[in-house]
Amino acid sequence: MTEKMDKIVVIATHGAEDPERATLPFVVANAAQAMDTKAVVILQGYAVTLAKKGEVEHVFAAGLTPLKELVDGFLTQGGELLVCTPCIKQRQIGPELLMDGAKPIAAARVVTECLEAQATLNY
Repeated sequence: MTEKMDKIVVIATHGAEDPERATLPFVVANAAQAMDTKAVVILQGYAVTLAKKGEVEHVFAAGLTPLKELVDGFLTQGGELLVCTPCIKQRQIGPELLMDGAKPIAAARVVTECLEAQATLNY
């Protein structure tokens, strides 16, 4: 029998307008991965702008690791970066403008991810 891996879902709703709140979800997600916990970050609302190619390079929060390093580490370690499809459509961000590893999803996937997780956090 395979042991089930713990899972955490972190929902982000802030982008470059609030560097600290944009960065903290990825701090937590990377910590979860270091603890052998599956981490899923879901970008909703203005946070979807972070998924645009080149956007995270410009987000820095005082006292925290640069967002680009956190996102790169998160994705390299197998983290899932899910992006609200209606939110990107509203902001005219086509799938071709998304960074590698970002996956557009709809509300049903958000519900599924949260129901499967042991914890869900919202920033």
